[in-house]
Amino acid sequence: MSEYFLGITIVLVLGIFAQWVAWAFRLPSILLLLLTGILVGPILGWIDPDRLFADLLFPVISLSVAVILYEGGLTLRFRDVRRVRGSVFALISIGMLITWLVGSWGAQALLGFKFEMAVLLGALLTVSGPTVIIPLLRHVRPAAPLGAILRWEGILIDPVGALMAVLVLEAILDGSFESASLAIIQGALYTLLVGSVLGAAGALIMILLLRRYWLPDYLHNPVSLMILFIIYALSNYLRPESGLLAATVMGMVLANWKGVVVQHIVEFKENLRVLLISSLFIVLGARLKLEDLSLIDFNSVLFLLLLIFVARPIAVFASTALSKLSWREKLFLSFVAPRGIVAAAVSSLFALELSHSGVAGAELLVYDVFFVIIGTVAFYGFLATPIATLLGVRLKNPQGAVIVGGHLFAREIARALNQENFRTVIIDANYNNILDAKSEGLEVYHGNVLSEHIIDELDLNGIGKLFALTRNDDANSLAALHFIEEFGRSEVYQLASADSSQSGNDASAIYLRGRILFDRPVHFNDLKEAFERGAKIKTTTLSEQYGFEEFKNDHGDNALPLFLINENELLVFTESGKLKPRPGSKLVYVDLRGE
Repeated sequence: MSEYFLGITIVLVLGIFAQWVAWAFRLPSILLLLLTGILVGPILGWIDPDRLFADLLFPVISLSVAVILYEGGLTLRFRDVRRVRGSVFALISIGMLITWLVGSWGAQALLGFKFEMAVLLGALLTVSGPTVIIPLLRHVRPAAPLGAILRWEGILIDPVGALMAVLVLEAILDGSFESASLAIIQGALYTLLVGSVLGAAGALIMILLLRRYWLPDYLHNPVSLMILFIIYALSNYLRPESGLLAATVMGMVLANWKGVVVQHIVEFKENLRVLLISSLFIVLGARLKLEDLSLIDFNSVLFLLLLIFVARPIAVFASTALSKLSWREKLFLSFVAPRGIVAAAVSSLFALELSHSGVAGAELLVYDVFFVIIGTVAFYGFLATPIATLLGVRLKNPQGAVIVGGHLFAREIARALNQENFRTVIIDANYNNILDAKSEGLEVYHGNVLSEHIIDELDLNGIGKLFALTRNDDANSLAALHFIEEFGRSEVYQLASADSSQSGNDASAIYLRGRILFDRPVHFNDLKEAFERGAKIKTTTLSEQYGFEEFKNDHGDNALPLFLINENELLVFTESGKLKPRPGSKLVYVDLRGE
């Protein structure tokens, strides 16, 4: 019992730790997870997934993939892809077909696979998936509409590619591969019908439960998972591997149904996805055998290069030939096609079925798929960011700020940040404040910061923070909460409450607001009165001779530190945070004396 407990603990701990290390050092998380799995599995021998999970291994993997695709579907909003839906459709049809054909040819010509096994490997390698695309997009931050295209392609191509691979496998096992064209078409249509109908049915059941308030809030997530597993299992029972499509469709329908709030479900599934991805890649990496990795040779490298430099560019440029994307955007899309968990899981399952059926070459299938996964994740993970930067299709350094409120001191803060080359956008529902800001040359948005679609309507290129500076404490807190998903909890800030009974360190209130601005409590009226008296925002550069301590001794309470600028990084003084200014840092502060 202790052996199993220890093995599962190792998987969970190392999975989350690898994610943390990847975030801290800006490394591709999937690559680090796979390498960690290989390290603790075949190299160190700490875990043996086949012994640890036994017959439950592939059912657990299958259900985990369903949850990941369901969560991916929940993030697909039709409005995000309206302008480029033609490109997305072409990539998961024409583009997938080209990748399949080139991959199949390469598997036969370079890897020596028989024709039917080469076609199966080509089909397996058409899939990408949210497990690798979403972390990569978060790392690279490509400009619109590239992020939406890659997200939609990565999520939708998984069930489509898996469907093609299943149909090819069935043809191989039935021994009717050469005459299977009609059967493949019929099987594809049946799979699409079963997956789509059951996925939509699952979503409609969940929508009914939510709209009729038949569920208490604390059961929303458990019941959505229950319905997902029922739909997934039923779909796979009626048509093998159609459950992947059902899971994706269920998420998509829920995400785009008007009048249904699923944000809390999305947040829960995002957290669950991180845990599942972390565990699955370590388990799959640990299943490899060290001696079998020697099967990877120079031809395997050539096959990988064929997929990266031939198959993907041809697929992208053919699929987007009639689109309005620039050549730079098309070229960037050509350099993003990592393979992920679906390819790994399905290839492992297929290898077992083929081996049991006595099909030659089945054992090589997994190792070539894993080599492509590791190779593509490493290539795209390390080079996608510099390529995006070189092509000019990456979002600018997100150090700028959305400023809620267009009154005098909010405009002064925006102007001070602009002078330091940080982009700002002022949001205010008061048209007079907007006119004043526009007349001063500031970028503005006239509207309600709590609008449901405001984040989609704003151009957030170069922006990664929010400062809520209105008179209304509740509005500031709600604005901060509204932008937490976009910027993260650490990058949303607001003024201290005018209600002295609300402590900034009250644990019950921390998650109901943003971080409190400034190193001491300062309220709206304090700043308003100070600027009406002539307070000014000033900047000084600290040095060895004149550091932060000397600055505080000179100015005392007459200076209110706002920001610290280290090269291109904007650091914010907060009530709870302790910044450590160093020589060379720029200090932006309010001179309350107005001199």
